[in-house]
Amino acid sequence: MKKTGRNVITLSHISKSFGSVRAVDAVSAEISKGQIFGIVGPDGAGKSTLLRILASVMKPDAGSVRIDGTSIFENPISFKKRIAYMPQRFGLYEDFTVEENIYFFGRIFSVSKRDIAAQCERLYEFSGLLPFKDRLAGKLSGGMKQKLGLACCLVHRPEIVLLDEPTNGVDPVSRREFWKILYELLTTGVTIVVSTAYLDEAERCNNVALMYRGSFFASGLPCDIKAMVPYPMHVLRTSNPLRAQQVIAESKMSENSFVFGKEVRVFLDERRTSITKISALLRENSIDILQHRKSVPTLEDCFLFLTEREKP
Repeated sequence: MKKTGRNVITLSHISKSFGSVRAVDAVSAEISKGQIFGIVGPDGAGKSTLLRILASVMKPDAGSVRIDGTSIFENPISFKKRIAYMPQRFGLYEDFTVEENIYFFGRIFSVSKRDIAAQCERLYEFSGLLPFKDRLAGKLSGGMKQKLGLACCLVHRPEIVLLDEPTNGVDPVSRREFWKILYELLTTGVTIVVSTAYLDEAERCNNVALMYRGSFFASGLPCDIKAMVPYPMHVLRTSNPLRAQQVIAESKMSENSFVFGKEVRVFLDERRTSITKISALLRENSIDILQHRKSVPTLEDCFLFLTEREKP
């Protein structure tokens, strides 16, 4: 996807520590209006802390967050009306119905009952919640709860939507439906910042920042991230993938390698070594190669390659 619009959110050297733990470390980024910006990283990378700072529910130890050039901490109340923040555990009231939850969150943002009623038609349409509007939130499936949470966030028509791992633990069908909703939101000019540990979801973002140990170590279009890995990838199915990867790593023949299911994925500088030499090495160690193919690395493959290089 192409980068769109002007910059609406600017992060400058954001840092946040909890005791001796550096949760966010000098993060900078520019996020354009009308795009999905994905923050991708494993658990503990600092994604949730960074989103709390963006939502102005937590102040950084250093750095600034600006929306359209103005610091969000100068007048946080006014900015909160422009922002919707959906944390990992969104605070739905399970003994309220779907519609009662939407009204409740609308009234929190001082939206009139008349405007909420008008919004409900739109929210039900894109979320598919209309048949469930009288059902208690506690009786909804995980995917439907996430859709309701998003509907509650959107009732006051925010300009910026912050979503913290919104599809974590949600089944694949509901995940796909949720992303369809996000794409529909983009047509209204909303800017979306979403954190995720799912690399297939990162492929759906306009721009991506890879986060590890509190820092963004790579960012850009998904295709730009893939271009950061300069080596071809060979996929080996072997009789003992764990042992095969260990032998390859100890040989120093590859630029990187890792086990993925029953396969070993090997990045080779083919000017320095060849898959033929790797194959011979494995046979010397009594490891049979059952299948070999050369493959284009996915974003997940590239993430694993780049993350390994970030390790001390």
